[in-house]
Amino acid sequence: MRKVTLSVATTALLLTGACGGAEPQESSAAATLTFWTPHTTPDRLAVQQSVAAKFTSKTGINVKVVPLESKQASQSLATGAASGKVPDVILYSPNLIAAWNAQGFIDTEAPQQIVDELGADTFTESAIRMATVGGKLGAVPSDGWGHVISYRKDLFKSAGLEAPESVEDMVTAAQKLAKDGVRGIAMGTQPGDGYTGEGLESLLQAAGCQLVTNGTVAIDSPECVTGLDAVQKLGAAAGTGELDVAAARAAYLAGDAAMLLFSSHIVDEVAGLDKDNPVTCEECKKDPTYLAENTGFVTALGTAPQYGQTSNYAIPRGASVENAKKFVSFAMSEGYVEMLSTAAEGRIPMRPGPAKGSTEYLDAWADLPVGNDPATKKSIKAVYGEDVVDQLAKGAASFGRWGWGTDDATLAGVVFSQGTLSKELGPLFSGTSPADVAKKMAAEVGSVKQDLGE
Repeated sequence: MRKVTLSVATTALLLTGACGGAEPQESSAAATLTFWTPHTTPDRLAVQQSVAAKFTSKTGINVKVVPLESKQASQSLATGAASGKVPDVILYSPNLIAAWNAQGFIDTEAPQQIVDELGADTFTESAIRMATVGGKLGAVPSDGWGHVISYRKDLFKSAGLEAPESVEDMVTAAQKLAKDGVRGIAMGTQPGDGYTGEGLESLLQAAGCQLVTNGTVAIDSPECVTGLDAVQKLGAAAGTGELDVAAARAAYLAGDAAMLLFSSHIVDEVAGLDKDNPVTCEECKKDPTYLAENTGFVTALGTAPQYGQTSNYAIPRGASVENAKKFVSFAMSEGYVEMLSTAAEGRIPMRPGPAKGSTEYLDAWADLPVGNDPATKKSIKAVYGEDVVDQLAKGAASFGRWGWGTDDATLAGVVFSQGTLSKELGPLFSGTSPADVAKKMAAEVGSVKQDLGE
């Protein structure tokens, strides 16, 4: 039997889990609180340090903001847990919530206390669900990004097509518009690639396919076979060559694709506000706003959840819990909007407002500037209007991922991190029947499940 290779983070957790963490430290205003963040660029660090400084001014508690990429943070946490030296707060995605909880690395009481104090009804239900493991909240949801389908309104109109409302609509449009050197859709088609894996889960989930149902592998179900058939057709309409995240984005910005499956981070780039990823379509040479004016966005398809990724504040066991709780509460209230400004296009608030039914934070987020060029920064609302803001917010309220918030979270996390499914897309895109690919995927997921002892 093939032995699954766990991610660096998961492996480290398994090796050091028995060591546990140190006992919680006493709260002390004189102590320095350590905050690990994945937002590591200089401009984003400056914003977070500004929020930290305001927190210090209010409470007298110093904050050390430490930039760490997710993989580094995971390995460092495992090492710190073994030595008894852990940070006080970590901002991270839900991918490792189940694994960290299983190894006893995170405090599952403090996050609920923070949410209860702030008001559980002020958070989106989907974000709370995604951060819940074993019936307990593993972290405090902050913000997130979701997959959006960008589509060329001008090309759709010329072809007599409406905005896609289902995966089937996407297939119809992609096949009809794939001509004259234009890809019907730009999406991940590189087997084993993370971006490809995201797109696969996004499309299959929208097709009604589930990875696991109550502990039973379901990736070979009729719904999944139908979904894989659609993915195969979309892959064909995506044209020649394997597309990774950079190639897919570049194709749409160049006007060489009728649709693009990408995260909400694309909205500033389509608007020409990202100097590192400029719009280069032929029409854009005369009118830099052409692509933005002729791009529509679709978030959730039908009643299916929107594929999304959230950022969450976790408090490790052994942290200075009381001070950590104060900092997270501050970052989710007085410092919330400023925190979101580090990358507003990808940090849609999971807490719309400070009171039930309030949209104070969401409204402020909509007015935050996006892009990385100070000379051209504009807000999403200023570029696209209220409708797109509402679409992004509505989609974010329906975020969902395979396994998250259920007992299957660990299995789903390992399957995604290892690219277990996306590695099988080579045969699919080469013409292997969707049913055969689904069968192979189910066998691979079953092997992972067995290796995890489930």
